[in-house]
Amino acid sequence: MYEALFEDEGDIFGGTPKSKFMDVVFNANNDIVRAELEKFFQKAAVMEAMLEEQHGENLDREIAKYQLEHQDEVDARLKSLYIEIMGEILSQSE
Repeated sequence: MYEALFEDEGDIFGGTPKSKFMDVVFNANNDIVRAELEKFFQKAAVMEAMLEEQHGENLDREIAKYQLEHQDEVDARLKSLYIEIMGEILSQSE
């Protein structure tokens, strides 16, 4: 079901969430893109700090283990993030 939502290679507009995201990032207003990427990295830094607090030196190993065990969920979340950030950029570009 998720693939039908995210994988639109046959769509008239073509591409994947990642390829469309890249198109938006390289063609949208630079200031908007920078602001959205800064918000994303700020959130990622907070999440990394929280996980590091929980897992300490084993963080990279725990991330790799989780990714291996939950690859489908990770892929779906990654695609959702591309769509979410692209949507934020586009909504501010109108």
